[in-house]
Amino acid sequence: MKRRGTVAVWLGLPLITLGIYHLVWYYKIHRELQEYDRRLHLSPGGSTLVLIFLGWTLIAPLVSYLNTGKAIANAQRAAGLPVTCSPGASCWLVFVFGLNTWYMQSQLNLVAEAHRGVAPGSPVPLAA
Repeated sequence: MKRRGTVAVWLGLPLITLGIYHLVWYYKIHRELQEYDRRLHLSPGGSTLVLIFLGWTLIAPLVSYLNTGKAIANAQRAAGLPVTCSPGASCWLVFVFGLNTWYMQSQLNLVAEAHRGVAPGSPVPLAA
C-alpha cells in the first residue's frame, strides 16, 4: 500500500485537478486494498463508476463510502492493527467539508506504516 499525504489527497490535488484526482485516488485505494488482501471482494472500477454515474444520488455514494470504510477496517485487522477505522465515519464525514477522504487516507496510512520497509509488490503475512 502506498502512503499518501492526507491533506494533499483531501484538498490539494482535487482542487488542482478540478475533482478528477478524487476519482483516481478512489480507484487506486480500492485496487491497493484488493491487492493487499485477496479475501476482500472489491471492484475498483465498479466503486469508481458509482461515484461517476450515481454521484448525483445521495444513497449510492454513501453506501460506497460505507463499504470502503469496512474494507479499510478489514485491512487494519489483517495487518494486526487495532481497528480504528469507522465505516460510519467514512460515510458521514463527506458532509463535513469532504473530510471522509482525509479520514480514509489517514486510516490507510496506518496499514502502510505497519509494513514499512517492505518492497512494493512483495507479499506480506496477514495477521487475521
